[in-house]
Amino acid sequence: MEYVSALLPPVVMAVFFTALIVVIVKSQGGPNKAKEDEAVDAAFARAEAARQSGTPAP
Repeated sequence: MEYVSALLPPVVMAVFFTALIVVIVKSQGGPNKAKEDEAVDAAFARAEAARQSGTPAP
């Protein structure tokens, strides 16, 4: 029975890790994807403008 108690924690962690990956993959995209993409594009544009003007980015 010692092998069961030795294998249980890694198996439980593997199951939770797999569930976490599934949730992350399923949450990609969806109705908010365009809004997220716009926010990232705006941040890149601000950083590029600040780099070209020589001032530090906020």
